[in-house]
Amino acid sequence: MKKTVLIRILYGVVIVGCALATAGIGTLLESKQFVFVGASENTVAEVPTGPFPVSVDLANKTMVDVELLHGYGETFASAEETSGWRLKLAALFARKEWYQNLASPTSRIVVIWPGERKEEVVKDFGDILGWNTSERRRFLSGITEAEPALTEGKFYPGQYLANRDTTPEEAAELVHAKFESDIMARYTPEVAAQVPLNDALIVASLLEREASDFENMREVSGVIWNRIFIDMPLQLDATLQYVKGGRANEKTWWPVPKPADKYLKSPYNTYANKGLPPAPIANPSAAAVFAALNPVPTDCIFYFHDNKAGYHCSVTYEEHVRKLKATFGRGR
Repeated sequence: MKKTVLIRILYGVVIVGCALATAGIGTLLESKQFVFVGASENTVAEVPTGPFPVSVDLANKTMVDVELLHGYGETFASAEETSGWRLKLAALFARKEWYQNLASPTSRIVVIWPGERKEEVVKDFGDILGWNTSERRRFLSGITEAEPALTEGKFYPGQYLANRDTTPEEAAELVHAKFESDIMARYTPEVAAQVPLNDALIVASLLEREASDFENMREVSGVIWNRIFIDMPLQLDATLQYVKGGRANEKTWWPVPKPADKYLKSPYNTYANKGLPPAPIANPSAAAVFAALNPVPTDCIFYFHDNKAGYHCSVTYEEHVRKLKATFGRGR
């Protein structure tokens, strides 16, 4: 009797294991096919083709509450919900040869995630396409030296489909073409006259590292512009991470900042220097650029996120400290 029960239990375990394995393989196939089709059809994000709307007024140091034009806001929020987990899964397994071969033995998919710095992008492309050091440098320069010449901010996030023999120059053209179509084509002279491109990309890159989702990017954008309007240092930890991550002795590109890091000597240290950093600290999505140009109007000057990504903003430092103490049991 006991033997029969044991056999039934073993059968049950095997069946459940097979079911879980089948579901896992199906999920991997779905994510790969989603990215494969999206990259091959150039449909990373179906966003309107008109110019970016702009609701921040730098000349008068104000923000206006306007209706999100051309469906941009709704589209970005929807795209974040429907495609995010698939891209994350694809990015997680992209360096695995077996995963790359699921949809095609000759094609390779590389995912650039919003908020990555150029070194991360170069490593991913180089590892997946098997490039040596020289080839990785050619890919890097092919993007940074193309107009507009920028050291960061042009490695446009999304999924890219390339042949496994793709050259660095061909890959650079793929990425640059997406930046041109999704950012530059919408950044018309009229938009640039309101907010310079470099400023928008810098703020957008900060939002990618500081905010939790699309709506929160617009909220944090309002705080950043408020600090700029009153000539207050931005005091953003993401800029300290950027400085530290670029050092040879760091084990991660985005190390956790420490209090002493506020005194790091770098033009990117927004605790020590007022105004925007000299260049983007990461590569922003079109959604982040939109959020940079269209902040949620607010009187808040301070903000923080709790352990569940909840957003808290305050008009005064005293209010900010009270909220910190109420949330974490301590202020700063």
